[in-house]
Amino acid sequence: MLKIYAPADLVISGASGGGNLAAAVPLKMRDLGIPLPAAIGLFTPEVDLTESGDTFRTNEDIDVVLRRGLPVLNALYANGADLAHPYLSPLFGDFTKGWAPTFIQTGTRDVFLSIWAELHVGEAMPHGGFGGAPEDLEIRQEFLRFLAAHAGWAAP
Repeated sequence: MLKIYAPADLVISGASGGGNLAAAVPLKMRDLGIPLPAAIGLFTPEVDLTESGDTFRTNEDIDVVLRRGLPVLNALYANGADLAHPYLSPLFGDFTKGWAPTFIQTGTRDVFLSIWAELHVGEAMPHGGFGGAPEDLEIRQEFLRFLAAHAGWAAP
């Protein structure tokens, strides 16, 4: 892609497991000396495959989408590798070496809430959002504003 587009023209984003990849890929890019994208969007991301954060316990009975996290799937995905490796669990990455501006969205009832960054938290929102409700449209507008500020995209 970098043969066609400048890094300032690229954004990596994903939701849930895709949010894991959207956080892990830039870590690997950075470590390989590949320029980072202009911005990163993480929507209810699973950035801790160890599922060690407190919300994996405190929200397990109130997240109406993911009741108990995904430990079996995480183990299958890792295929025996250390679940705490930053390319599998970006939460444990070293962000002091540089990182693109990042937009993170989650909900107060999301089992994946245990993350640190600029955070957008939707009251009573389960994993994945509200299925197209006005709150989902509002967060999309916030992400577009974020992209305009950090990736040079046109404001919404």
